[in-house]
Amino acid sequence: MKNILELLEATAARIPDKTAVIDENGACCWQELLQNSESAGTALAARLSPCTPVPILMEKGCQALIAFFGAVQAGCFYVPLNPALPEARLRKILDTVRAPVIITDRANQAIAARLAPAPDILLIEDLIGMPSNPAALARIRADLTDADPLYCLFTSGSTGIPKGVVISHRSVLAFIPDFASLFGIREHDVIGNQAPFDFDVSVKDIYAAVQTGATLVIIPRRLFSQPAELLDFLCRHRITSLTWAVSALCLVSALHGLDYRTPDSVRRVLFSGEVMPPAHLRRWMQALPHADFVNLYGPTEITCNCTYHRIERENECTAGLPLGKAFPNARVFLLDGADQEITQPDTVGEICVGGAGLALGYYNAPEQTAHAFVQHPANACYTERIYRTGDLARYDRNGNLHFCGRKDFQIKHMGHRIELEEIERVVTALDGASQCCCVFDEQKSRLHAFYTGTAESAALYEQLSRQLPVFMLPRTLERLAQMPLTNNGKTDRRRLLAIARREAAA
Repeated sequence: MKNILELLEATAARIPDKTAVIDENGACCWQELLQNSESAGTALAARLSPCTPVPILMEKGCQALIAFFGAVQAGCFYVPLNPALPEARLRKILDTVRAPVIITDRANQAIAARLAPAPDILLIEDLIGMPSNPAALARIRADLTDADPLYCLFTSGSTGIPKGVVISHRSVLAFIPDFASLFGIREHDVIGNQAPFDFDVSVKDIYAAVQTGATLVIIPRRLFSQPAELLDFLCRHRITSLTWAVSALCLVSALHGLDYRTPDSVRRVLFSGEVMPPAHLRRWMQALPHADFVNLYGPTEITCNCTYHRIERENECTAGLPLGKAFPNARVFLLDGADQEITQPDTVGEICVGGAGLALGYYNAPEQTAHAFVQHPANACYTERIYRTGDLARYDRNGNLHFCGRKDFQIKHMGHRIELEEIERVVTALDGASQCCCVFDEQKSRLHAFYTGTAESAALYEQLSRQLPVFMLPRTLERLAQMPLTNNGKTDRRRLLAIARREAAA
């Protein structure tokens, strides 16, 4: 198997009339998903060369998936764009991919038109109505390989420009069958999608459904601020599988949603993105005594996840939840400061990953790609690419990995990876700001920013909210007369963090 469409075609042939996707506007079956993607793909193939990026500016739902698979039908790869992101950030992404077209829908056509200089705007409603040419699409696919790109997801970048992680068909085809098999996802399952489609957690939802024929239910974003309605939704649709960011699970438990109603159809809860607070995990496990709970770990660059840990109910995990052990076909190991592999327990090193899941690299960013995707330092005999995550971990006595923090200033917040330097660069580019330093309070999961300059913090925050997505906005933005410095003249981040914590406690 070399193309993800083979999974879609096999499922559509086996269960053509079974509901594939349910969203706020309706539902589609597997055959409709396939046929509409062929129509969209035929129209795109007439305009685009294979391996061209196709930005897709739409809310998540049936039509967005048709657009994704339509791009793939044309031999191209899709770039999900979340309409909720600030337009300045969307422009940076479009400047990076330099795509000749953008697919959107009528609801978001005005946003697409404002993203000047915009590529040609194609409406998914028009593409679905086009005649399909399966023979022409088959000819395109015959020339493709499993190493060709499938999608590109943009994450935070330390240069101030988001990084586009390009993932191949091969990587998803290597990961998804193991993911579905390990956690028992089957055709009868109903997957409750929480993650936006531009966030790699959604890749597991989408392709686990395509692989198995499970039904994918798109949970409206607004429900995650309305716990009672969210629980009603889960119960009404008889959701059986949740692959959610930790922040989404904690929102439900923090607002006592589980006291209101129990989604007792749920049989598995898979979470990732941040460290799961023990108190919130206990609330979920008490509410769902028959469900499996799994801690997943892995950056976007290695295709979703590379380790997992099944949580044992009788084990309190007082030392913290392990990241666990590697997925099949993934090589996960630790390197010390001298690039020597660590094998003994309780010695901290950088998590490195090899195997079929590695991304092709960062789109249009060869220097960043060369920095993160490197030759295995212990292998001088042949090419062996690995990805250096920048995350630190140690082994316990059972060989499980435990997270120990970051090498740099990249953080995990609200389920997203964020480069603090990106926020700092955006702030210092605003009127009235000269210096900026961001710190992250891991204990409270709070992001704080300090700056020097003439601008009032309220005015600066208003400017910032137009430049950054919500999950990158600092909880506090405080003006200082000058930045505190360490003895060697660098900004004293520890002191700033202490100030933030002291003021939060006041």
